Amino acid sequence: MSSALDHHVNRKQERAVSYAAAQAQISPKVTYFEDDLLVIDFIHGQTMTEADMKPNLRRIIDVIRNVHDTMALHLRGSVNIFWVFHVLRDYVGLLKDQSQDLSEIEKLISTLEKLQEPLPIIVGHHDLLPANIIDDGKRLWLIDWEYGGFGTAMFDLANISANGNFDADDDSHMLEHYFQGKNSEPLVKSFDAMKIASSLREMLWAKISAHYLALPDIDYAAHEAEYKKRSNAAIAQFEIRYGYTL
Repeated sequence: MSSALDHHVNRKQERAVSYAAAQAQISPKVTYFEDDLLVIDFIHGQTMTEADMKPNLRRIIDVIRNVHDTMALHLRGSVNIFWVFHVLRDYVGLLKDQSQDLSEIEKLISTLEKLQEPLPIIVGHHDLLPANIIDDGKRLWLIDWEYGGFGTAMFDLANISANGNFDADDDSHMLEHYFQGKNSEPLVKSFDAMKIASSLREMLWAKISAHYLALPDIDYAAHEAEYKKRSNAAIAQFEIRYGYTL
């Protein structure tokens, strides 16, 4: 079973979204591709670390808003939707084949999905790890569009928060800036639920990767443990804020 299939990666779609990102001047130019190979222009800059995320929050959100506002105008060809709850259920199904009991996670996935508020469909990045953001000293670039496709803004925002290890104040500032002060209580609740889903996705990604991919020099167990901790923290924060158990 291929690792690309396990992780919902479609190379043709990645190429189409990468071209759109380049035309929107959000990502470097695509210079060559074939099959599973894609080459982009080199950017003289530094990839971000987790420590860079909070100090650059407004710059990151401005880039993400640009993605959501403009990418669809440049996109051509067949592009699917990214829906994290489907990805999570598929991961659980694969892990069940390894006789792992994930029934509690299955219930949680459905609960988090039901808490989502309807939002406009946009083109999103959906894999906003710090290393996928490059700072050239003047501006930010996004790279690695493996999961790029249609979706809602909520996952990209939750993804930034989960991968930046943001606290409640950071989240509040981010939502205020992105939604320009129009972030209602149901919208914030939807975000808090999606933040849990984002961390669960990383946790289950590590579980799947350890079994199907197992690349050398990658500590999948450590990644799983870290995002299990983050998902538990996000669950605890949610339950305290809203007064009920997920």
